[in-house]
Amino acid sequence: MHYVNVENLTKSFVEKPLFTNITFNIEEGDKIALVAKNGAGKTTLLNILAGKDVADEGKVWINKDVSVSFLDQNPQFQEDKTVLENILSYNHPVINTVREYELALNHHDDDEINRLMGRMDELNAWNFESTVKEILTSLNITDLEQKAGSMSGGQRKRLSLAKVLIDISFGDRHNFLVLDEPTNHLDFEMIEWLAEFLSSPKTTLLLVTHDRFFLNNVCNEIIEIDNQQVYLHKGDFESYLTRKLEREESESASIDKARNLYRKELAWMRKQPKARTTKSKSRQDAFYEVEDKANSKKADDKLELHVKMSRLGGKILELKKVNKKYGEKVILKGFDYTFKRGERIGIIGRNGVGKSTFLNIILDLEKADSGKINTGETVVFGYFSQKGLEVKEDKRVIEFVKDIAEHFPLADGTKVSAGKFLELFQFTPDQQYTYLSKLSGGEKKRLQLLSILFANPNFLILDEPTNDLDLITLAILEDFLESYQGCIIIVSHDRYFMDKLVDHMFVFEGEGVVNDFPGNYSEWRRAKDKNKKLNPGTSMTADATSAKAEPLAAQPTKPKQKLSFKEKFEFEALEKDIPALEKEKSELNYKINHGNEPYEVLNKMITRLGDVTLLLETKEVRWLELSEFAQG
Repeated sequence: MHYVNVENLTKSFVEKPLFTNITFNIEEGDKIALVAKNGAGKTTLLNILAGKDVADEGKVWINKDVSVSFLDQNPQFQEDKTVLENILSYNHPVINTVREYELALNHHDDDEINRLMGRMDELNAWNFESTVKEILTSLNITDLEQKAGSMSGGQRKRLSLAKVLIDISFGDRHNFLVLDEPTNHLDFEMIEWLAEFLSSPKTTLLLVTHDRFFLNNVCNEIIEIDNQQVYLHKGDFESYLTRKLEREESESASIDKARNLYRKELAWMRKQPKARTTKSKSRQDAFYEVEDKANSKKADDKLELHVKMSRLGGKILELKKVNKKYGEKVILKGFDYTFKRGERIGIIGRNGVGKSTFLNIILDLEKADSGKINTGETVVFGYFSQKGLEVKEDKRVIEFVKDIAEHFPLADGTKVSAGKFLELFQFTPDQQYTYLSKLSGGEKKRLQLLSILFANPNFLILDEPTNDLDLITLAILEDFLESYQGCIIIVSHDRYFMDKLVDHMFVFEGEGVVNDFPGNYSEWRRAKDKNKKLNPGTSMTADATSAKAEPLAAQPTKPKQKLSFKEKFEFEALEKDIPALEKEKSELNYKINHGNEPYEVLNKMITRLGDVTLLLETKEVRWLELSEFAQG
């Protein structure tokens, strides 16, 4: 089935041409990755296909039977509504029917319940609850009562992704997914689950991603925007790189040939009189075509920097018996490690286990509860944070860099100007006079990295550095880091990036447990899989997809009161909360009766025991209320 046709599409942004007269088609089952440099128009093209933007020229045709589901970089929600209310706010036939059915149950309207049960059968909507639960659980969305306005950036992105996946999971509609960086803010298990979810032969999608493993596992075609034109590549990322290199070599040879011819024709043009014959007029027209070709740019050279790194002494960084927790949540428990020269450490773990907190403790941005952190006097940290580029006022790119330094020292004793340094990071002389507010997300990330390197750090701490970077810039960054002589700590969900750069990994297991694994991500994953086979039922880390919902039980022939969708989530949460509270109550009783704690600590424990007892009683009463219908 023919889904989408893009014909002669042209778009510019603030007088900067993004793409010109591009044409391509999308058929049912196509899984396409859109690849281009930052600022080349990837997100703009996705917005046009999703109806969020319009082209300057050209046409976009989408089959009338196709529904477009769009994952935006900046999702919008009803901020005063809960997570669940935002999920159920879609104008979708299945969701509308489930919502009406829930309302009829609450009002005990038997006639309406009977009618809607038939409608639920028609739409195959009885699996709605189990499918939604699988999606939410897999994306670690558990607090359905949280207001959207209080969610973090990562939570908002995961909720937006969940809404898109729920939208395409029901009915017989033909769905076209447009996904802008779907793996941002997902941990490894979530990314692997998402790749499997999207692997259905009928799933049709166009996505932008920096995750090359994800790209290879999901996509079967690549569309590249380069120099305002599109190039189509069938196959995986490696085959695309091979063909791209062949194309660039061919274009480079063609440009060299045109430049040689241009020099000869230019000499002829200068000799010719003003009056032209028909024959010479034809040659004159051909000259301008050769001139355009000769003035074409060759493929960009790769970034090659030999940084003059600050000298690193014998003592680098030492952490002794470091403890950190927030309330009852333990981040670090007696963490010990002494960093050595040239170490490259990757950090992995579920979202929320404390990876960023660990980095902040190292950088003295947060204080540990106890323990010692000793930093060598010669250590100069370079911190690439998830917060991105922070500026007090809007400036031009070149002004921002010159405020840091006019020149950048290299390892050989020479210096490069701020402008030349910007060119090495793919900021052309024209782009250097662009205001920071006009840069794309990826361009801001590039400028952030550049500003960090200007300080000549000898210890780089990179917190999700690959988010929003294009694949070309990623390859440049990897090449630079491979030759970097200082220490590196990387927190990243980009498996390809981690495999290429780290020597060993800190695996944050949760509850303050951090394991030091001697290898990269793929080696850790193989060890984890082997451990699962040898020891069924156990894992090196908790499996994010282990709590998938069971299919809904067979529906009754007559309407009867049952738990609503929201109440089912509440009931299952209670079954987890009550045993945990009982355990805490028992432990507190034992410590109060048998311990020798100081008065202040004992008083806090007694107060906590009262709170736990009251909470436990409340939850048990609510569990009894819900259990009557859960078992009915």
